[in-house]
Amino acid sequence: MDRESLKLDLKRLIVGELDLRDRTEADIDDHKPLFGDGLGLDSLDALQLAVAVEERFSVTIPEDDRAKAIFASVSALADHILAHTK
Repeated sequence: MDRESLKLDLKRLIVGELDLRDRTEADIDDHKPLFGDGLGLDSLDALQLAVAVEERFSVTIPEDDRAKAIFASVSALADHILAHTK
């Protein structure tokens, strides 16, 4: 899977899994933060998203401080997935 397709898949996963009815994939910037002032996700969203990403892409999201960097943006999440899949 190429990086651009992966980012689009991630955006679809975020919108669908987190039931962001007021958002579309096009509303999610590749480089803006997913949490806080960016997309506005919270810690419960992080847990739900981590489980969905692990199931969909067969990668592990660490349950420590590394997760913050992985979930920094769609681009960072895509980089993690690409680095940990074959």
